[in-house]
Amino acid sequence: MNADVIIIGGGLIGSTLALALARHEVTSIVVDTQDLDATTLPAFDGRASAVASASARMLRALGLGTVLDTDGCAIRAIRVTDGTAPQFLHFDAGAADASGQATDPLGIMLENRLLRIALLDAVRAAPEVTLVAPATVASLVRDDHAATLTLDDGRVFTAPLAIAADGRKSKTRDAAGIRLAAWHYPNAALVSMVAHSQPHGEVACELFYPSGPMALLPMTDHSDGRPRSAIVWTVDAANAAGARKLGPRALAAEIAARVDGTLGDIDVIAPQAVWPLGYHHAASYTAQRLVLVGDAAHGIHPIAGQGLNMGFRDVAALAQVLVEAARTGQDLGAPGVLSRYTAWRRLDNMMVGAVTDGLNRLFAVPGRLPAAVRRLGLAGVERVPALKARFMAEARGETGTLPALLTGELI
Repeated sequence: MNADVIIIGGGLIGSTLALALARHEVTSIVVDTQDLDATTLPAFDGRASAVASASARMLRALGLGTVLDTDGCAIRAIRVTDGTAPQFLHFDAGAADASGQATDPLGIMLENRLLRIALLDAVRAAPEVTLVAPATVASLVRDDHAATLTLDDGRVFTAPLAIAADGRKSKTRDAAGIRLAAWHYPNAALVSMVAHSQPHGEVACELFYPSGPMALLPMTDHSDGRPRSAIVWTVDAANAAGARKLGPRALAAEIAARVDGTLGDIDVIAPQAVWPLGYHHAASYTAQRLVLVGDAAHGIHPIAGQGLNMGFRDVAALAQVLVEAARTGQDLGAPGVLSRYTAWRRLDNMMVGAVTDGLNRLFAVPGRLPAAVRRLGLAGVERVPALKARFMAEARGETGTLPALLTGELI
């Protein structure tokens, strides 16, 4: 079977890319090792993600606005503090712009599984996409003319280009011999969901501690009407096993002790998951008839919630490069085509990775003097509108030359 591209990995990034290409009549074969229906179950993944405003515009352009509007919670403001110190940095989306029109929120919080459900439904409905899952890749052969993927059941697929969207531990990337710059952080991220008595006011809070940040992320209300927030708590790796075993009451008490009453009375309403943290960046985004997207190309600390949005920006840029190449009759796997994608995405990904890594290291320095310097810095940035505006643009994913999809337009 032939298609314009083969996408290895049908998660959030792979499925979004397939849908983006399908909306422009570029065909794809999406192969994933998992039963994708199983990835939509609550027990599979309790995580939620902050979809930046530019990423949200792309999802709306692809026909996924309903899940954002029905199940997403707008982030209208972000507050950053050093622990619970009174000094803070506050980013506000604003109620309206200079022309009086309502502004987009800074982002939209959405459970990953709900976005997966919407994506899976849209991909299955797209005639340009052939979804093959679960399936095991036996080999991927790339030569001067095509990429040929063979499954262990004997099925063979051919396309001018293979796309690795198979995550941080990408077997496709490793088999291609693409090296990584990578390191592990001495921390893990504990992820859970809480209901609480105080309203969150659509404000996301990031509280920094020497052991790592704690993020309080606004979600839609719980089924019983109480406000609900996602928790991403960075703990020392040595304490990760113990944190995983905490019962709901003990975990609620630990969270309450660190947020200084911000949420009021807290109940943990979802099992916690603990994820190891690390950084990686591929030495190259491309090889012969192969390109990397999302976590296959880069992975960062979740300190600013930018990981998924970096992947969405990859999708928007790669889709535009491939659609424009297809319309002009170019070979989609040609080095000249793939180099345009690398030029568009590599610097942005490197900069976001460097900033998140630097912030994590800066706020991890213990002691009163470093804490005083950090708090002075936060208060200083709060008083410089131009600098705040730059940070807000980064958080929205609106810096640099934007692909059409990130502006809410089809290509």
